[in-house]
Amino acid sequence: MAATMLASKQGAFMGRSSFAPAQQQGVARRGSLQVTAGLKEVRDRIASVKNTNKITDAMKLVAAAKVRRAQEAVVNGRPFSENLVKVLYGVNQRIRQEDVDSPLCAVRPVKSVLLVILTGDRGLCGGYNNFIIKKSEQRIRELNALGVKVNLVCVGRKGAQYFSKRKQYNVTKSFSLGAAPSTKDAQGIADEIFASFIAQESDKVELVFTKFISLITSDPTIQTLLPMTPMGELCDVDGKCVDAADDEIFKLTTKGGEFVVEREKNTIATEALDPTLIFEQEPAQILDALLPLYMNSCLLRSLQEALASELAARMNAMNNASDNAKELRKALTIQYNKQRQAKITQELSEIVGGAAATSG
Repeated sequence: MAATMLASKQGAFMGRSSFAPAQQQGVARRGSLQVTAGLKEVRDRIASVKNTNKITDAMKLVAAAKVRRAQEAVVNGRPFSENLVKVLYGVNQRIRQEDVDSPLCAVRPVKSVLLVILTGDRGLCGGYNNFIIKKSEQRIRELNALGVKVNLVCVGRKGAQYFSKRKQYNVTKSFSLGAAPSTKDAQGIADEIFASFIAQESDKVELVFTKFISLITSDPTIQTLLPMTPMGELCDVDGKCVDAADDEIFKLTTKGGEFVVEREKNTIATEALDPTLIFEQEPAQILDALLPLYMNSCLLRSLQEALASELAARMNAMNNASDNAKELRKALTIQYNKQRQAKITQELSEIVGGAAATSG
């Protein structure tokens, strides 16, 4: 009886001792599964970063193609703007000794300003929209400090969404910038501006847009649209005026395998009209017809510049995103290789240790 009890105790002990290695083996197996899961997660993340890199590269190329399209639109519109400047210059030379008053040139005491803000319709372009909004808010604070009422016309969904949600701003009209601004788009915005200025709802019209300088640099600019000068000069808020004959166009090229933008300055040859030329209409009527056309041309150019700046900012943002994705993919690959090497080393150690225990 005692021997039976001893045998059962020994059996129970041997059972526990034989079960203990199995339990340790199960723990080791679970640990190996966790390592495998970790490797799978890293491998999946590497694939995800690789796909993201492909998307950002594609968006960069799409933005570059659109910048080139905007450049072609500017170049195609230059013949019209050149001839318009020539006619405007010639008419002013003929009527400069006459007292001609145009509604678009009327200078009044400034009590109300219409601020036209050009932003983008989409995001993923770095700080482009934020820079324009901050510049606009700064200008609004300056005008309010002078006791001037400010009304807003927002061109672009991002600016319209931002200012419409804040009750302290009075947004009178909103427009969409679109993928390719046309003369019709500029005409719709110009009609709103002209109606506000001629009805004396606004004594001055200012335009906030981004001048396209390079793929890295864009300069937020505030330009006075109305009142205009009879010669068609456009001035900024600091009083710096640009002659209508001084024109600049941007060109997207490649240098050293990278996209670069070069600005080319062209001076339009302005000459006096033929002295024998006789005008059927009154000089005031001619000037009233030319100035809105020139204003539409300048507004269309500003829309194209703003769109090119947005696309350039998107190119730069996608380029940075692609570079970051490559660096992250490289770091994850190193981490994956280290974990895999550690797992292989552990398995080899277990095999060698098991072989040594068996032979011993």
